[in-house]
Amino acid sequence: MSDTVEAPLFRPPHPRPRTEPLGMVAFLRAARENPLATWMEAHFEEPIVTGEGALGRMTVVNDPAVVRHILLDNAANYRKDDLQIRILAPGLGRGLVTAEGDEWRLQRRTIAPLFTPRTVGGFFPAMVEAAERLVRRWQRRRDGRVVDASLDMTRVTLDVLERTIFTQGVPRDPDALGRAITRYFNSIGRVDPLDIFGFPDWVPRIGRLRARPSIQFFEETVNELINARKALLAQGAPAPRDLLTLLLEAADPETGKGLSDIEVRTNIITFIGAGHETTANALSWSLYLISQDERIRAKVEREVDEVLGEGPLEPHHLERLVYTRAVIDEAVRLYPPAPYMSRTAIADDAIGSVEIPAGSMVVIAPYVLHRHRTLWDQPDAFRPERFLTEERGRIDRFAYLPFGAGPRVCIGASFSLQEAVIVLASIVRHMRLDLVQGHEVVPVQRITLRPGGGLPMHVTQRARTSASAA
Repeated sequence: MSDTVEAPLFRPPHPRPRTEPLGMVAFLRAARENPLATWMEAHFEEPIVTGEGALGRMTVVNDPAVVRHILLDNAANYRKDDLQIRILAPGLGRGLVTAEGDEWRLQRRTIAPLFTPRTVGGFFPAMVEAAERLVRRWQRRRDGRVVDASLDMTRVTLDVLERTIFTQGVPRDPDALGRAITRYFNSIGRVDPLDIFGFPDWVPRIGRLRARPSIQFFEETVNELINARKALLAQGAPAPRDLLTLLLEAADPETGKGLSDIEVRTNIITFIGAGHETTANALSWSLYLISQDERIRAKVEREVDEVLGEGPLEPHHLERLVYTRAVIDEAVRLYPPAPYMSRTAIADDAIGSVEIPAGSMVVIAPYVLHRHRTLWDQPDAFRPERFLTEERGRIDRFAYLPFGAGPRVCIGASFSLQEAVIVLASIVRHMRLDLVQGHEVVPVQRITLRPGGGLPMHVTQRARTSASAA
């Protein structure tokens, strides 16, 4: 018998599930401050929980077979519910995230070729350049300096977007764009009681009023980008083959119809606002989690050193950064980019003994699903090993939904994961980040899942040993 004792697994912070239901006023207050605090113990233990609440009849689903039924097998019967659209549409317009029916199908068919493996692979050099630029900026500072890692992850992912969506540059300060995105999610991401109760759009919402300058900034920036690129194309001048050009030239493979200017604009705003946000948060949580477990951090560092050696990061390295990818997979299990999805049943449906009336809401919350006690071993613990080959095959496809599933699975998932692995490996290769002592990390739901109050961390250059470098 071995004398070694396994170190306890790190259990990152999250709101404790409630044992008693909240009253109406308390629920509305909690939903506005942090919806994660409204979940009950039963949601993490039962496969299906049905009840009546502020949003009417609601069925919360954590059975992978039922999740598959709703998101894939009978997806045509479930549309995005009005609450999600009321929250998201003011900023994101009618892009892929919020469009429905034929409008969504046309956009999906038209945009899908932009995210083929070959196209995404072509963005590899731009992603590496952005990651290396971040590392160089940190290396110029004195060791131990404190940075807000979540803000710097926003910056590096925006840098990637600038190099892939609009390679001729942003007409305005990129940092200002990052601040506008943060303000947008902090403002519009708070659930407003007026939206819960279905008040008309013309009734003012505090969040929308606060987000209006950010939304206006998005629209003006993107309009300037589109107009400049269209003028370039109209002149017959060489245009960069970035996502902006591809969007302007994209055509539906079935009808040959291209995207309207409004559709181009709303989808670029979606890529900027929602697309970069998912990757930035995945990286923020990954850096935080490995900083809290020296065993896991050492394994990531060892893998990065062995795979990359002394040469540059190359595309063929990605498939060998297995543990690095597992860290990201585990980070988005514990803190999924989209912690909540909901659908409205168009017609009556029955799933086993559960009746779902037309017009009622069905909730699939990846935050809950990923921590469900019947689906995961030690669900609240940080354990990347669960995503290695031996264990990964036992994870049900519909128990793990960091990017959704079915027809509406995130179109940019491969883009985001490639970017996350590149940036994390580049950081780990050269730097170490450690949380400022005494800072309390709290996950807060603002549409996406962010570390509330930022992520202050000490950055130091990593001294690689000769063995690890070899």
